[in-house]
Amino acid sequence: MQRIETALGRIAKAADDYRPAPPSVSGLVVEHGRLREAATGALKELDELIERLER
Repeated sequence: MQRIETALGRIAKAADDYRPAPPSVSGLVVEHGRLREAATGALKELDELIERLER
């Protein structure tokens, strides 16, 4: 039981000390491009579905 409590204490301390680095601008630009492509593809797919329903 003591080992579990010790491990939980280490986990809690690690969680409290965790400070993620801010995202890089270049990483955000890449992610934006990926999300834009995904959204464009999804909208195109929706347009095609709507067009088929209207026939």
